[in-house]
Amino acid sequence: MRRTFFFASAGVAALLSTACATTAQEGRPPMSSSPSESKAQETNPLLASWTGPYGGVPAFDRFALSQFRPALEEAMEANRRDIAAITASTEPATFENTLAALEDSGRTLNDVGTVFGVWASTLNGPEFQAIEREMAPKLAAFSDEIFQNEKLFQRIEAVYTSPGKAKLSPEQQRLAWYYYTNFVRSGAKLDATAKKRLADINQRLATLYTSFSQNVLADEEGYAVILETEADLAGLSSSIRDAAAAAAEARGQKGKWAVPNTRSAMEPFLTYSTRRDLREKVWRNYVNRGDNGDSRDNNALITEILQLRAERAKLLGYPTHAHWRLENAMAKTPERATALMEAVWPAAVARVREEVADMQAIANKEGTKLKIAPWDYRFYAEKVRKAKYDLDENEVKPYLQLEKLREGMFWVAGELFGFTFSPVSDVPVYHPDVRVWEVKDKASGKHVGLWYFDPYARAGKRSGAWMNAYRNQERFKGDITTIVSNNSNFLKGNPGEPVLISWEDASTLFHEFGHALHGLSSNVTYPSLSGTSVARDYVEFPSQLLEHWLSTPEVLNRYALHYQTGKPIPPALVAKIDKASTFNQGFATVEYLSSALVDMKLHTAGDQKIDPDAFERDTLKKLGMPEEIVMRHRTPQFGHIFSGDGYSAGYYSYLWSDTLTADAYEAFTQGKGPYDPEVAGRLRKNVFSAGNTVDPAEAYRAFRGKDAGIDALMRKRGFPVPK
Repeated sequence: MRRTFFFASAGVAALLSTACATTAQEGRPPMSSSPSESKAQETNPLLASWTGPYGGVPAFDRFALSQFRPALEEAMEANRRDIAAITASTEPATFENTLAALEDSGRTLNDVGTVFGVWASTLNGPEFQAIEREMAPKLAAFSDEIFQNEKLFQRIEAVYTSPGKAKLSPEQQRLAWYYYTNFVRSGAKLDATAKKRLADINQRLATLYTSFSQNVLADEEGYAVILETEADLAGLSSSIRDAAAAAAEARGQKGKWAVPNTRSAMEPFLTYSTRRDLREKVWRNYVNRGDNGDSRDNNALITEILQLRAERAKLLGYPTHAHWRLENAMAKTPERATALMEAVWPAAVARVREEVADMQAIANKEGTKLKIAPWDYRFYAEKVRKAKYDLDENEVKPYLQLEKLREGMFWVAGELFGFTFSPVSDVPVYHPDVRVWEVKDKASGKHVGLWYFDPYARAGKRSGAWMNAYRNQERFKGDITTIVSNNSNFLKGNPGEPVLISWEDASTLFHEFGHALHGLSSNVTYPSLSGTSVARDYVEFPSQLLEHWLSTPEVLNRYALHYQTGKPIPPALVAKIDKASTFNQGFATVEYLSSALVDMKLHTAGDQKIDPDAFERDTLKKLGMPEEIVMRHRTPQFGHIFSGDGYSAGYYSYLWSDTLTADAYEAFTQGKGPYDPEVAGRLRKNVFSAGNTVDPAEAYRAFRGKDAGIDALMRKRGFPVPK
């Protein structure tokens, strides 16, 4: 079983996909099955090994909702049999008969869980949600059952503490560390009473996480601002209007326009709509998700989640949930993570004051007599951009075609990592929007993996953008190649017309592709240590780093082509983009950092009973939060930290990783430029391909030759460098 057995996560995209070993591939002998298993595989396609081309692929064309419950139940039983075979051994514990066997267990559960996670994040309708609510606590209980298996832990501990461990390979020693620390951190050394309470907490948390996620999704799908007349469209470009018309038609309101309650719809409307009343309405819908005092309100759930997390941390011997979560992160302690955030916060707030002053001056000059409010920030920031930099986002957007930028990402992957991408049509997908490419090594022509792309918003799909690994690369049981996916929520326009996206969305596209390249570059033996299976505050480093290549002239000149004329973006416009690269960094940093600071303070508050709305309000006041901005993720909709444990007490990770990112990119600029092959080779060897086989701090030093400081980060954001 790979990574972690802890299933108490609701947006199960992260829940089961991070649980067990990767699937068998074509060309590798399948594990032996009992007669009951073989019969189950015949009747339930979810239980069958992945077959077909490219080492086997998920048979999405054969899966159905009715298969999930029995498949998960049977897969857990099969996993129990795997574990029982390990603990029944009378031989002394060794790496091979314990850790290697553990690494090879639970493969069916991983496959079923991967598909379950795809449904949870992309096809999450009412029928699936009922299954999700039922299965989440069962999966959490199963996770604890494994972690609390005393015989299994005794064998793991025996290998970890054996003098013979020194004779293992470095990667095997890392795997031994990985299993031992994960089991200890998950309660393996607790007494029976504490273990029982821990299991109860985890099961309850699994239910709460599921409810939280489903409530946010319901508010995203249940609220939309319907625009009735042409007057309601004032200020909007044709591409935004077309997307709004398509969104209305999808809601049965053909002939009208709709602004869905998602970030990808909200941001362009707030940037360009001249209707201040409608901007406020769209903004309030968005920031109040999960906070409307109705049956989908998340505040009571958050209070209980925080109390249970605090109790769990104490059971496990940690002062707070944050101390537990950060122990194996790069930051190590909440204090170090908070110190970084607080070092950046004052400069970011000071920049916001400057940005607001510039916006207010324009508003005053227009004679509007308004005071800049949160629903005005993007609108007037765009006016400032035009005034200070002669740069209009609408001037840039016609050059940012989604499909051309995808081609640009492929080209960058070829230059930096030696990959080629070819579309394939012989792979089943779970929705017609999804397309698949085969990835090969350019030099050898060897198959590297598959890349699935699901770019468009739809009902049942959670908002935002993310990367999944359907299968991790490994060499443990044959040469197993990876399958990764990127998922976005762009709005479709009229059929046959290109989808135009904003510069920020283009950066996000490259960001998520960076995660995919992290997975595709993996070159390790054991799946638990493969790809993106790294510390939370390190995993965002490769993805944030790739954002830098969007703005390189090589990408813009080749792939930023006008959707009507086909001409490349003019050099003068590129120069404007470069000149404005630090524009609005006050807003971007404060919007993000306020969320990260509130997250950390919530999870270092101990076992006090917290009113989320009051805590958020009071904390932001103490921080000196500018009233013109709200948190990027307000507490009642903060899925990163309340849909599971994933980013809880860890939203700071983006800033921590960006500290590495800024310093790492300077390795290129101080060399021969963004496409310096020598620097790219070091990056791939020490970062992208290494997975979790080495400590991330050591991996970074091997690439850069030094630790990263804060100076490069401050330069990147246009803030004063501390003296």
